[in-house]
Amino acid sequence: MKIIAVNKEAEKLYNIEEKFEAGIALTGTEVKSLREGNVSLKDGYAKIKNNELYLCNVHISEYKNGSLTNHNPKRERKLLLHKSEIKRLIGKQQQRGWTIVPLKIYFKDKWAKVELGLGKGKTKVDIREKLKKDEHRIAIERAYKKSKLKNL
Repeated sequence: MKIIAVNKEAEKLYNIEEKFEAGIALTGTEVKSLREGNVSLKDGYAKIKNNELYLCNVHISEYKNGSLTNHNPKRERKLLLHKSEIKRLIGKQQQRGWTIVPLKIYFKDKWAKVELGLGKGKTKVDIREKLKKDEHRIAIERAYKKSKLKNL
């Protein structure tokens, strides 16, 4: 498994409850561009349209050696899942606050896959509390290291 891109923003902004894997329907130049690592998941999300799941707002740069057949960098890409999984996601997403976000894109054997996360958005209060806890933990670690160095 070769990881191409990771969405670090998703972990900060959402409480991810469930993760699942989906294939991506890509064109030839998109695959070549992915192999070079030219992808951004930052603002990406998945939406359901006509009982199918689509990956939206994920930027896969144009292939530099491509010609007129180059792809649109922000086009919607169909995700390949079983019908039962899509139906379950439709039920969850219709509930208020649930979102499907891409967590990472990778190659499994020769196939491009995306790991999706089903999560609820964090409030600003939750984000601030997490930052305070992280700052407190870092301060404790620094103090511990200083005291350890003084004892040597």
